[in-house]
Amino acid sequence: MKKVVTFGEILLRLSTDRHLRFAQAESYKATYGGGEFNVAVSLVNYGMKAEFVTKVPDNELGNCAIHEMRKLDVDCQNVLKGGDRLGIYFLETGTSTRASNVIYDRANSSMSTLKKGEFDWKEILKDATWFHWSGITPALSESAAEACMEAIQVAHELGLTISTDLNYRSKLWNYGKQPKDVMPEMLKYSNIILGDIDTANFMLGLDKVDPDYQKEKTLPAVYDEVFKLCPELKYMATTLRYSVSASHQRIGGILYDGKEIFKAAVQEVTPVVDRVGSGDAFMGGLIYGLNEEPLDKQRALNFAVAACCLKHTIYGDYNLITKNEIEKLLDGDFTGKVSR
Repeated sequence: MKKVVTFGEILLRLSTDRHLRFAQAESYKATYGGGEFNVAVSLVNYGMKAEFVTKVPDNELGNCAIHEMRKLDVDCQNVLKGGDRLGIYFLETGTSTRASNVIYDRANSSMSTLKKGEFDWKEILKDATWFHWSGITPALSESAAEACMEAIQVAHELGLTISTDLNYRSKLWNYGKQPKDVMPEMLKYSNIILGDIDTANFMLGLDKVDPDYQKEKTLPAVYDEVFKLCPELKYMATTLRYSVSASHQRIGGILYDGKEIFKAAVQEVTPVVDRVGSGDAFMGGLIYGLNEEPLDKQRALNFAVAACCLKHTIYGDYNLITKNEIEKLLDGDFTGKVSR
C-alpha cells in the first residue's frame, strides 16, 4: 500500500460556542488540528496509509495530541517530544456577513523550536512514496524552515512525490523573513502545489497578476510562470472559493498539468458548519485522487472539490468523510437524505 508522510504542527484548537464572539465566551471547546495533520486524517479515511511527523511537548497536552493521532488511526511512530509548549489557536466562528476570526498563540511552541537534524528523515521516509508539507511550517521560525528544507531534500533524494499547500498565514511570518526569502528554494522540489496564482507569485517573488479564473484560455500562461521557477512541478491546483457570506460558500477548483487546464464545476455550500480545514480537505482529496490507478486527472480534481465541499458540513478541523460519501456526491446525490 502506498504511504504518505505529512509534516507540520498539530495545534490545540479552542473554539467559542457556536457563533459567540470572544467577548461573549465563558468557555471554549478543546479540539485539535493543523493543516498537515488534517491531510493525514483525510487520507486514512479514504483507506490510505498516512503518517504524521511533528514535535510536541513532553507533557499532558503533548500526550493528548498523540492520543488524538492514534484515535484517528494516523501513524505517529516518529513524533518527537521536546520543547516547552503545544501551539494553540483560538477560533471565533462567523456567520452570515460576519467573518470568522483566528488568534494564534504558538510563539515558542515545540514545532517553532525544531532544528535541522532532530529527525532521521532517511529512516522515516524509507518506506514512503509521498511527502507533504505546507507553507505554515517555514513561517513558524527560521530553524523550523531549515528543518523543513532538510526533510524536502531527503524526500527528493529518495524519489518521493512531494506536494505542497502554500497556506500563506500573514499572522505567522514575523521572524524577520518574508515568504519570498524562504519559499523559492523549497518550492523548486515540489511536484504538486496547491494554491492560487497570486499567492504563488507572492511567495516566489513574482509580480501580482490577479488572474480571471473564468477565462480558462488565459490561465496556462500565468501558471507557466510558476512552473518555470519550480522545475520539478507536474501539477498546480487552485481551490476556487467565492464567499457569498460566512454561511454560504461557492466552491470549485482548477488543476493544471503544464499542458491542459482541468476545471471542476462550482458547487453551492450552504449553510456552512465549519470552513476551517476545508483547504486541507481539498489537498487530501487531491493526493488521494492523484494516487488512484489508472490516473484520471479530472476525477482527481472532482474528488478534491467534493471533499472540500463536504468538509464545510463537519465541525472541527478534520474532514471526517468517507470515500463512499464523496463518491455519492460525485454521482450527483446532493439530497442529504438519511441513509437507512
